[in-house]
Amino acid sequence: MSYVKSSADLRNYVLVTGAYWADTIADGASRILVLFYFYERGYSPFAVASLFLFYEVFGIITNLVGGFLAARFGLRSTLLAGLGTQLLALGMLALAPEAWLVVAYVMAAQALSGIAKDLTKMSSKSAVKLVVAEDAPATLYRWVAILTGSKNALKGVGFFLGGLLLTTVGFQTALLILGALVLTALVVVLTLMRGELGRPDRKARFRQMFSNNRAVNILAGARIVLFASRDVWFVVGLPVFLRSELGWSFWQVGAFLAVWVIGYGAVQASAPRFVRRRADEQGSEPDGRTATWLAFALSAFPAGIATALAAGVDPTVVVVAGLIVFGVIFAMNSAVHSYLILAYADGDKVAMNVGFYYMANAGGRLTGTVLSGLLYQWQGLEACLWASVAFVLAAGALSRLLPGNPAGQARGSRGLARGQAAAGA
Repeated sequence: MSYVKSSADLRNYVLVTGAYWADTIADGASRILVLFYFYERGYSPFAVASLFLFYEVFGIITNLVGGFLAARFGLRSTLLAGLGTQLLALGMLALAPEAWLVVAYVMAAQALSGIAKDLTKMSSKSAVKLVVAEDAPATLYRWVAILTGSKNALKGVGFFLGGLLLTTVGFQTALLILGALVLTALVVVLTLMRGELGRPDRKARFRQMFSNNRAVNILAGARIVLFASRDVWFVVGLPVFLRSELGWSFWQVGAFLAVWVIGYGAVQASAPRFVRRRADEQGSEPDGRTATWLAFALSAFPAGIATALAAGVDPTVVVVAGLIVFGVIFAMNSAVHSYLILAYADGDKVAMNVGFYYMANAGGRLTGTVLSGLLYQWQGLEACLWASVAFVLAAGALSRLLPGNPAGQARGSRGLARGQAAAGA
């Protein structure tokens, strides 16, 4: 049995994935550069968080509109738009006079960066569904896990690279180097990609972006609170805590976050091997029950870290050890979500379903980012951690509503859609 639809689609998918990786490194590095550059200039934690506000807001909009554009014009178009927009965002910061680097200007540049990141991510994630055969759910799960894990590992590389470049060459030179990386990816795609990845649907309508698939809607809700649970302490609270409370240098913080995200990515890539052991006992791939028990297990760790900090335990040991375990469980939960959205997605609307889902993902990041700066400034890292507990418990409660047998559910949805179309005809 063939697990791949065609060699031509596979070749284009490799190009899409390579471009996504390049953009991921640049995106991760630029976030660390912006965070520390402006924190060192005297910005408060909440003011630093506000620099990323439009990044997340426009991520929500991009996933909503981008899914429609990908369905209508093809994934190649959205990929090229993403890379071009990232190049513009980096150039705005790299080439601007220092007097221009104020909150409003940086927020605008970050808005473009958010648009770019989500266009490239949506293009790459949607491409998996188009390449893998419909009757190979295990292959789909494995490929999604590898793609998601490698993306997060390279985001970790970006964190380290951002901290290192800020230390060695400075803010704007570092951004020029990242721009050269993205430009290379753009040229490679323009030169080597043939045709569109997938079949553009000129009849696609924007209203179809709002999913009428109950499983997709519930999963999107769980995704919002799951990612809010991570970013509410990881985006601003944690790096500022490491820098200001523990006295770590830029490159030390960047290296630590890099190692964590690389390890997180490795766990995601390996998730099918670990999570399927439980699923195999029930004769199926992961489903809503898998996402539920992983979420409830995850909630124990931010609660444990917060309790230990309040008890006066060595904060370096508590935060480092706690974050490692949190990352392992979170990575497995995220990998299951990434499989489920493609398993639940209607085959003829995969870009729209994925765009809707990642719109929810961006909504969770926005919520977490804003609260990370606000809560840290108000009550420190412990407040961020207790907020994380609340969000994770909400993710577990929503996951209880997800259906079992996602591959069968997706095939049933496609069959129903085809039957309805035939009846209408």
